[in-house]
Amino acid sequence: MFKRIREEIDVVFERDPAVRSRLEVALCYPGFHALRMHRLAHAAWRRGWRLSARCISYVGRFLTGIEIHPGAVIGERFFIDHGLGVVIGETSEIGDDVTLYHDVTLGGIAPSVDAASQVDQKRHPTIKNGVIVGSGAQILGPISVGAGARVGANAVVVKDVPEGVTVTGIPARVIGGRDKTEAHKFAAYGTPSPDLPDPVSRAIDGLLDQSGALNARVEQLERRLQKLAEAVPDRIETEEDPDEEKPPAS
Repeated sequence: MFKRIREEIDVVFERDPAVRSRLEVALCYPGFHALRMHRLAHAAWRRGWRLSARCISYVGRFLTGIEIHPGAVIGERFFIDHGLGVVIGETSEIGDDVTLYHDVTLGGIAPSVDAASQVDQKRHPTIKNGVIVGSGAQILGPISVGAGARVGANAVVVKDVPEGVTVTGIPARVIGGRDKTEAHKFAAYGTPSPDLPDPVSRAIDGLLDQSGALNARVEQLERRLQKLAEAVPDRIETEEDPDEEKPPAS
């Protein structure tokens, strides 16, 4: 138990440059407190002490602003930075070395709207080892986020995320993979590399290029029409209007 606590304190030093001492983590980091409370609540949940587990979980939520259902399974060296507004649902599964930021939701979605039929069903995401989830991200449903993946801030993830990629947007889309040489490096807030293209910007650039090509083609056709008009003499045809009054004969 003490080895696990030490590991959970050490990961704060690895992922948060603002920390100054282990005592500071133990006293002032709500993510650490919420995880400690969850370990206790989860142990009670596994023993079938469901009401006690929920009470412990509720106290943890009241003290930290972080809501973790006691049924959620959380691996080693888990870190919640800042933490306010984090919600982790009952059937969530989180691997080792995972980092979440504030306002992250691991929410449940099930095909049936009948709550009774959803009991003991997998409704929440599975987060594999080494995943980083940026602030405000929503990961919804019984989907899987592959090992080493990054979820950008405010992304809404509703489909499986492959291993080692970066996703962002609403709904979340893959915008690139991670360089294997940097796969072990920590990236705060799951921010993508600046070298990765933004898919929206890329789509807009493609439309602008196409529009420019069409404008050039129109100008070319207009010049050809102008040359043809200059090469053919004007023909003015006049027709007598039958309704027009003729001047009287003198």
